[in-house]
Amino acid sequence: MKATARTMGISYAIREMLLPARELEKQGHKIIKLHIGDPNKFDFETPKHVRDALCAAVEKCDNGYEESEGNVELRKAIIEKEKKKNNIDLSLKDMVVTNGVTEALQMICAATIDVGDEALVPGPSYTSYLEFPKFFGGKAITYRTIEEEGWQPDVDDLRKKITPRTKFIAVINPNNPTGAVYSEKRLKDIVDLAGEYGLFVISDEIYDLMTFEGEHHSPATLAKDVPTILVNGFSKVDLLPGWRLGYAAFHDTTHQLDEIEEAVHKQARLRLSANAPCQMAVIEALKHPKDHLEGMRSKLRSRGEFAYKRVNEIPGLSCVKAQAAFYMFPKIESDHWKSDREFVLDILHQCHVLLVPGTGFCPEYGKGHFRMVFLPNEQILGQAFDQIESYMRKVA
Repeated sequence: MKATARTMGISYAIREMLLPARELEKQGHKIIKLHIGDPNKFDFETPKHVRDALCAAVEKCDNGYEESEGNVELRKAIIEKEKKKNNIDLSLKDMVVTNGVTEALQMICAATIDVGDEALVPGPSYTSYLEFPKFFGGKAITYRTIEEEGWQPDVDDLRKKITPRTKFIAVINPNNPTGAVYSEKRLKDIVDLAGEYGLFVISDEIYDLMTFEGEHHSPATLAKDVPTILVNGFSKVDLLPGWRLGYAAFHDTTHQLDEIEEAVHKQARLRLSANAPCQMAVIEALKHPKDHLEGMRSKLRSRGEFAYKRVNEIPGLSCVKAQAAFYMFPKIESDHWKSDREFVLDILHQCHVLLVPGTGFCPEYGKGHFRMVFLPNEQILGQAFDQIESYMRKVA
């Protein structure tokens, strides 16, 4: 029996690289895992008041289905958050609570991408932005982000890649996998370009409050009459990755997205609802002061600077400093390896450090790079870099 081509064609390098690592673990090797963006696997902890709120929610709610669009009080809290953070006005009907940002993106692509359609996404880009357009019969077209300019978007390249089949422009800011924070001017240029060609913008802002260099700006704030779908969630800033809660917010004063918004709501009804107790509990995360944020950003800034310095000391590697989140996207300058995948597998087997090949984030603009997280403390990061450096001084 055969599976469909669309499912067999799915690739998600971040977790696929875990498979050979598990084989090494079975042999007794300890692997330093710098592949996945899960702060809770390191020394970051979900705030106690949020954990307590979940325990209380289980007792308080009936543990039945929630509204398909999401808990009303949660949506109200999100509206308040977006008004305060991005100065945009939203209504309850403009909001859908989803099983993470991933489901939000899946629903949007399902509502907009037909066979042969195109989506413009940054290169490199988080893997789901490459895979979901393809899954629905379309194609993700990557526009260049410029490594020499701190991975800022190349708006001229973006313009060249717009075709009659283009449906939307995706912006991931702060960016995964590069850790870049896009400038207000570049974002405004992208919004203006979308308006010129009658496109809408998807703005992924999951790391919006995790900047430590530069300031985060939302395209939704800059877009007066350009329709924008803002996607965000609670996995990173609120340290709740396992709760799988996100949202899609439709900011569209022109009502061009009305039918697409209804199509997303139809999908939300089809899958019933996101986790009910977690929705009730996460209201506490939105309304309570985020006292953990300052400490988290301080840790990440320090570890990012440490990782930046150490990577650039290793022969055959170079790296741009991250401005936000907890990712870096170093360049492999040595020609000892034929591909970034070969490099990552070699480092895994020889150094027991797990990274992700850059082509998993874009075959063109990710080529010759790898993604790593700098979530572990400096002792663990230092051990990983020592092992890589020792090996590369021998072979690179």
